[in-house]
Amino acid sequence: MIKFIIRRLLSLIPVILGVTFFVFMVMQLAPGDAAKLLLGEGATQEQVEELREEMGLNDPVIVQYVRYMVNFCKGDLGTSYATKRPVADEVFSRFPYTFNLSIVAGIVSILLAIPLGILAAVKQNTFFDNISMVISLVGVSMPIFWLALLLVLAFSLNLGWFPVQGADGWKSYVLPAISLGFMNMASIARTTRSSMLETVRQDYIRTARAKGVPKRDAIVKHAFENALIPTITVCGIQLGQLLGGSVLTETVFAWPGIGRLMVQSISSRDVPMVLGCMVVMTVCFSVVNLLVDLLYAFVDPRIKAMYS
Repeated sequence: MIKFIIRRLLSLIPVILGVTFFVFMVMQLAPGDAAKLLLGEGATQEQVEELREEMGLNDPVIVQYVRYMVNFCKGDLGTSYATKRPVADEVFSRFPYTFNLSIVAGIVSILLAIPLGILAAVKQNTFFDNISMVISLVGVSMPIFWLALLLVLAFSLNLGWFPVQGADGWKSYVLPAISLGFMNMASIARTTRSSMLETVRQDYIRTARAKGVPKRDAIVKHAFENALIPTITVCGIQLGQLLGGSVLTETVFAWPGIGRLMVQSISSRDVPMVLGCMVVMTVCFSVVNLLVDLLYAFVDPRIKAMYS
């Protein structure tokens, strides 16, 4: 198990290298000049060139990337072009907001999706099954930003139940968490239903029922436990996406998280800040995937034997 964890952690190195190189090159190819954006339209060409030289933007792209990675290996994520603050301070001050929102949205989606998927499988081809699958289809198809805007119009502007933006108190979490969690709930529910349908048709379930095991116990203790692997996989992927993909939701609700910070940094071509946000999101996604793999071992002893 320890060797497996070490191998997975070491695999983060090429992933981070690939992500940072790709983002760095895309930001370099994007139109616009960071120096001009910082100085404003009234700046002279001499001022722009002086700032570019000071920021090291006149160096070849590969030289800039290597310099960044050397500093990164020393634990330095660079300095923001816009705020002149260390990137690490800015990113890690925003990370708790994104983390908390992702956890709340993940808990909400899991608590709603798993019972919905189990009931849809148990009541296959009934009215409840059809309704649950329609809800899941809508959730998968609906854009997050569109749902977020509808929730703002309905519950913030018209009813005034929840704040429109910011992260002040538990009420601020409700609408962003629903926006993020609804799509994830749909995916988890569909996967749980499919996995449960395959499991409840197995011979050991019929044998358990024939021996007098109550239907509820057969579903919960036997079928669901053996159908957990696909559900855990989807839950892990969705949680990783929540941590790294809450950009639209944070923008709509003006949430002070990493996603909104990254959008603002892209607009101002703040390359160090964008790279810092992407590195943190990449590490979070990889760590979540590692935790999911370790969770497999507790659910299925056969997988634990493979890790040993």
